[in-house]
Amino acid sequence: MSEIRDAGGSTTTVIVADEVSASQPLVPRPLTQRPPRADKVFRSVAYAAGGVTVAIMLAVGLFLSLRAFSAMQVAGFGFLTEQQWSPETGEFGIAAVLFGTISIAVIAMCVSVPLALGTSLLISEVLRGRLKQWSITLVDLMAAVPSVVFGLWGVFFLQESIIPVSRWISTYFGWIPFFAVTDQSGAHLTDASAFTSSAFIAGIVVGLMVVPTQTSIMREAFMQAPPGEREAAYALGSTRWGMITAVVLPFGRGGIIGGTMLGLGRALGETIAVYMIISPIFTINWQVLKTGSNSVSALIALRYGEASEFALSALMAAGLVLFLMTLVINFTASSIVARSRSGAESEA
Repeated sequence: MSEIRDAGGSTTTVIVADEVSASQPLVPRPLTQRPPRADKVFRSVAYAAGGVTVAIMLAVGLFLSLRAFSAMQVAGFGFLTEQQWSPETGEFGIAAVLFGTISIAVIAMCVSVPLALGTSLLISEVLRGRLKQWSITLVDLMAAVPSVVFGLWGVFFLQESIIPVSRWISTYFGWIPFFAVTDQSGAHLTDASAFTSSAFIAGIVVGLMVVPTQTSIMREAFMQAPPGEREAAYALGSTRWGMITAVVLPFGRGGIIGGTMLGLGRALGETIAVYMIISPIFTINWQVLKTGSNSVSALIALRYGEASEFALSALMAAGLVLFLMTLVINFTASSIVARSRSGAESEA
């Protein structure tokens, strides 16, 4: 503090900045702010929803593990390699059932992925106006059709129509072991009864069931492609197909992978439609066009009503294997999608 005397004799007290700093040190103003109450509520609800979802998944896994413990203790590792299903005699396993589940799911993906990819590109890149909106509505409504309706359609309509196709594939591509239809002696079969209730027919029906789900995910990913990159591709002289391959498909790669994996998870767990179409067997059938197949979900639906306590434990063990397999597929899909975010590799 210092005093300054002016010409009139009056004095003025001046406070020097250094003295102010010494007496009252400056404190930086905090940059953080308290979130509003609405944000706090939303965050709490989001954390609670995520926690409940994880808790339910863990509870399902724990329940299946506890109920399957007695059967797994008897079967051991042979549960994954045995092709019989006779829990009463202690000889049971899901090798054939697991093979049938995977084969039906693979056939379903071979049918659904091209259809879903083409339909999503048609809706997002070609159709306009009301026709586009109607197409979106129709595809979404397909996902609401019950599984039993698809099963009835597959049994009474598709099976009769697909038998000539199966016979043609077996005739001209029978040199491939998967497409051959033979009896025990190795002779080729041509009767219509040899091609009914096969994994091929079940896979086609399941593939058509998962098309709407895959199409919706892929379509939303494609429609988020930046308009600037689309216009830049056209400005450089690209055709519509060139723009799609250079901009839309790389941008929607995460949606393609996510939709495919989600459809795969649905195909692995489909029950009613597969149960109505296939002719259940408990031996590995490498010939997908031939009558006879099985799946884990269909096995549970078939044997649940008449199962004893131990047989029910064996069914729970089969459900546990399917549960773990679905989890592995979903986690793998999540990691792949996280590494290929939409738009990260666009070339336009």
